[in-house]
Amino acid sequence: MIDSEKIIKYMEEIAPKNLAENWDNVGLQIGDTKGKIEKILLALDINLEVVDKAVKEQVDMIISHHPLIFPSLKQIDLNTYKGKIVEKLIKNDILVYTAHTNLDASNNGVNDELARLLDIENPKILSKTHSDKLYKVVVTVPETHEKEVRRAFGESGAGNIGNYSNCSFSYEGIGRFKPEQGSNPYLGTKEEIEVVKEIKIEVVVEESNLNNVLKQMINAHPYEEVAYDIIKLENKIKEYGIGRFGNIEKITLKELAEKTKQRLNIQNVRVYGNLEKSIEKIAVAGGSGADFILDAYKKGVGVYITGDIKHHDAQMAKEIGLDLIDAGHFHTEKIVMNNIKKYLNSKIKSNIEIIVAENDNIAQYKTI
Repeated sequence: MIDSEKIIKYMEEIAPKNLAENWDNVGLQIGDTKGKIEKILLALDINLEVVDKAVKEQVDMIISHHPLIFPSLKQIDLNTYKGKIVEKLIKNDILVYTAHTNLDASNNGVNDELARLLDIENPKILSKTHSDKLYKVVVTVPETHEKEVRRAFGESGAGNIGNYSNCSFSYEGIGRFKPEQGSNPYLGTKEEIEVVKEIKIEVVVEESNLNNVLKQMINAHPYEEVAYDIIKLENKIKEYGIGRFGNIEKITLKELAEKTKQRLNIQNVRVYGNLEKSIEKIAVAGGSGADFILDAYKKGVGVYITGDIKHHDAQMAKEIGLDLIDAGHFHTEKIVMNNIKKYLNSKIKSNIEIIVAENDNIAQYKTI
């Protein structure tokens, strides 16, 4: 069993809310953030089948990619499709949390998984949407609490550098202080100078996570007054955005379409272009990515793979000489669910069960 607040914190580490588009609705949708969680269901969409499964499986929390409440509800009519969903969720005390465009833009989110599945080498961001400044947090701590403070840094997401986590540097020193009247010192005697062997710990922190890291560090620190520095760094800022692009091994458009079907486990894709064309550089964007056709063209790719391509989108792509593969909105995003499961399992130390929904496509169709 684990507090729902912790699950939400973990989700906001992999998909920070500040990465969401202004028009989006992410975060808590329904439920009590003070609740206890034993079982989680992951779903791209929340439909009646998903909610029925959650009730049957005695799920405590649903984490979805697409918001249930979007746009805002002005009334909850229990006779409507969405009203019935909301009613079942509340009656069965199921918390709903959503990570949408923030999971699209985040590193290790939807688009990075799509790039990995299609073997893009060293993928780069297709359309940059956000950037994060870096800071260094430096704190001194008595030897007795070095591990606790270092653990708090790591668990709060500090010390992440590329594909490495829990990165820090430390060195020993001597701290001196005199507790004055009115103080309640962890070490030392009032009105006497105390000399303590301390460890100085340094970690890098992203601006969006700075307040959270400081809070967790202070909570783990034994001193009544914690001495720490916050230093703005000139290092290259961390960037986020929609879509990915890069080189792949030489392949024809037809072969790439077949590979896309196989990797996404789907029966059909829509292809716009010469099937015998040779491809060495592609761009991808999960979900509805037609808005980024020109971005893909400017990156010099041969093919852009996304979902929800409309007639005029395809017409524009043809005019500028860019081939397209439409692999569908659902299937280009569903791939991230197993990643979320692995991520949460790596963070949660309690015995929590996490399952991935199978019937979570609210807009299913058949090709006949």
